Parts: sequence; C-alpha cells; structure tokens
Amino acid sequence: MPSSVIRSIRYNEAKQLLTVEFVSGAVYHYQQVPPSIYKAFKDSESKGIYFNDHVKDKFHFERVN
Repeated sequence: MPSSVIRSIRYNEAKQLLTVEFVSGAVYHYQQVPPSIYKAFKDSESKGIYFNDHVKDKFHFERVN
C-alpha cells in the first residue's frame, strides 16, 4: 500500500470501523464507514487523495494514540 501519507488502513465490517494509521504515527478510528467506502479506499491509486475527498471530515472520528 504505497502512500506518502498513510501507512496502513484496517476495517472492521461488523462495527463499520475504519482505522487509519498515518506515517507520522497518528492513528484514527472513523465510525460508521460503509463497506463500499473502505473497498474504494483500499483499491484507490492515491490513498491520500481518496482519504481527503471521501473520509476526512465526512465521518465521526477519534484519535486513538
């Protein structure tokens, strides 16, 4: 998953919880994320652009570290 900003993404479909770890070390949980958003995010060519356009400021989130 090459990205200059995002280190990894994980998804818990049962909880609709998207976890995004940034290269800075910051980890965030995004809540009530539909599976279709996760799949498109995972499959996107640019994780940073997809994140900014479809996740950031679109879902309730909390920093977990």
